[in-house]
Amino acid sequence: MKVKVRVVRAVSSPVETEMYVDGHFKVLESYGVTKVTSADRSWTKNPNVYLLLVESVEGEKRILGGGRIQLRDRNFPLPLEGAIFEKDEKIVEYMAPFGDLDVAEYCGLWNSKEVSGYGLGSIYLIRIGVAISSFLNLKSLMAFCSPFTVKNSQSVGFEIIEELGDNGYFLYPKEGLLATIMEIRDVQNLPKSSASEKAYIDNLRKNPVQTTIEESQRGKLEIEFDLNINDIKAG
Repeated sequence: MKVKVRVVRAVSSPVETEMYVDGHFKVLESYGVTKVTSADRSWTKNPNVYLLLVESVEGEKRILGGGRIQLRDRNFPLPLEGAIFEKDEKIVEYMAPFGDLDVAEYCGLWNSKEVSGYGLGSIYLIRIGVAISSFLNLKSLMAFCSPFTVKNSQSVGFEIIEELGDNGYFLYPKEGLLATIMEIRDVQNLPKSSASEKAYIDNLRKNPVQTTIEESQRGKLEIEFDLNINDIKAG
């Protein structure tokens, strides 16, 4: 399997953004989720949203998966703020110390069934999102994680925010589904990450354009990275 992973600024890439949204909605619908704050399309007008896109290399161009890094400012709160506020108003106090563009949410991660089993959604996109976040001068990177991604998220440096919800746990995006609110408090140095994951992420930071061959449950995965976010950053 061969794929390309690249980063685009959402407002500057309307075609890719639409393809990403359509793919995400289809995955949500397959799980019976029809209403979720992270699926709100208002972020497409936010100049400080970056998409990580997993694209097909062979044949017709398709988006096979992706994720979204959404920076917070006074006009665009993070999706998780609204989701948590309905269940725990302490989120307001928790977010108060952050200024504009100090914090971002990594959200909207999905992958198609076509690439299921290659680890793209469960670990590679998590690593890549953390690597890219270091270029954005963030004080914090936050995320809602499913039970299946908590362990991998912890391995790259995320910690559970136990002050919120039920020791960090929420029923989200619907009753019967559990989500964990997590945060990396030092995006640059990743003090809570494992040594191997930090090495992988540091390599992506130093070499944002590269091609690697990875092993997976479904066989070899060739990933062509193009993560030069500095070329497309807002402002």
